[in-house]
Amino acid sequence: MARPELSIGEVLQLLQAEFSDVTISKIRFLEAEGLVTPARTASGYRKFAAADVERLRYVLTAQRDQYLPLKVIKEHLGALDRGLRPAAGGPPIAPSTTDAGPAADDFGATGTDLSLTKAELCAAAGVSTALLAELESHGLIVADGKHYGGDAIVVAQVAAELSAYGIEPRHLRPFRTAADREVGLIEQVTGPRRTDQTQELAALTVRLHTALVRSRLPR
Repeated sequence: MARPELSIGEVLQLLQAEFSDVTISKIRFLEAEGLVTPARTASGYRKFAAADVERLRYVLTAQRDQYLPLKVIKEHLGALDRGLRPAAGGPPIAPSTTDAGPAADDFGATGTDLSLTKAELCAAAGVSTALLAELESHGLIVADGKHYGGDAIVVAQVAAELSAYGIEPRHLRPFRTAADREVGLIEQVTGPRRTDQTQELAALTVRLHTALVRSRLPR
């Protein structure tokens, strides 16, 4: 249930418990300076949402505890509006994104010990032999002799899900090309053997790829 909007008098009562010197005139002044923009009724009365009250609380706290001028506080509010987060005793900072993307352990040998027949792979991934054949023809799944590794299950499953959006295996060839290039870059650093450093670099390249794709999506 949405919280009700408050009149300027109700906002004053809320804030006076923390800021004894706040007045209606001061709230109006902060509005005039562009630090808060409450909605207006058809009759012109101010209606403050919960976010407006928190904004006023931020301004009053910064004035009282940090003695910041309104110009600086307004810059801080602009940063918060752009997605930064408050920082104690200083300007807002960008939120941490260190947890984005896979970890190095995700690139261990898990799944590579599997050795599946074509029928077993199709059953495990829930795909048809026709889709598997198409994925193989475009180099997205490669058999080791007559058997397939565990990662082929994930590739087949994701390809099947993408096909529901009209994205066919032939459209996915650039992903294979990009993966080959990334692995080639990693092997220039670590050599062809899988090591802890190999896994760390693989995780970093995927995190970079994820961030680049996210940054290019429509906002």
